Amino acid sequence: MVATTERDEMTWYECEECGLLFENETDAEQHESGCDAEDPSYLQ
Repeated sequence: MVATTERDEMTWYECEECGLLFENETDAEQHESGCDAEDPSYLQ
C-alpha cells in the first residue's frame, strides 16, 4: 500500500516498505510491488 504525505506544498507518495518518496502514485506502486525493504543495491 502506498501512503501519501504532504511536503513542500506537494503531495508525495511513499513506499510503506522502505520509505522512498515518489511524485507519481503509479511510480510508487510499481516500486512497492518489487520492493524488498532493504537498502538499495546502488548504496554498496
